[in-house]
Amino acid sequence: MSETTGTRDFKLASGAPGTLTLSGVLSFDTAANALQELRAAVARDGIKQLDLAGIRRSDSAGLSCIVAVMAESAQGRRPLQVVNMPVGLQALAQVCGVDGLIG
Repeated sequence: MSETTGTRDFKLASGAPGTLTLSGVLSFDTAANALQELRAAVARDGIKQLDLAGIRRSDSAGLSCIVAVMAESAQGRRPLQVVNMPVGLQALAQVCGVDGLIG
């Protein structure tokens, strides 16, 4: 991994080319900063894939970050793919009716 940014509970790291690895907690407490960091990294680094394998805990605010970044990227004709979404986050996306937007 070449670069890591983030708060104490949430981190982004550049992994394989075009992949941004998310780890830690993606929740109400970290969502605002996470969204800013995600937007900047996607715009700057030409990210095509978000790897969520390292997300330990998430809630609806964290889910909204993922959905917002994906929507913004799609509008800019740079669609993102989400991989390794934790089961709990998948279930939340399904309950919220946004699972079709993510994957």
